[in-house]
Amino acid sequence: MKKMMLGALVAGATLAAVSSAQAAGGCGPGFHRGPYGGCRPNYGRGPLIVAGPALGVFYPGRGYWDGRRYWGNRYRYNGGWRYR
Repeated sequence: MKKMMLGALVAGATLAAVSSAQAAGGCGPGFHRGPYGGCRPNYGRGPLIVAGPALGVFYPGRGYWDGRRYWGNRYRYNGGWRYR
């Protein structure tokens, strides 16, 4: 039983010591390995940024967005906007 526990401990330590594979092949961020083994830059679009609706903009079929909900109408009030 002691030998089995020792074997399990050694196997667990060995698996914990093994590093994971590098997806970029060691080229660094923004680069990858080419067909002949050299580092090549990643081309294409940059990161995709998804933004919500902009404040105070009219969206057809919905109305004005104030940050919480859509309003059908807005008007000037004390230097700002009031929605109803």
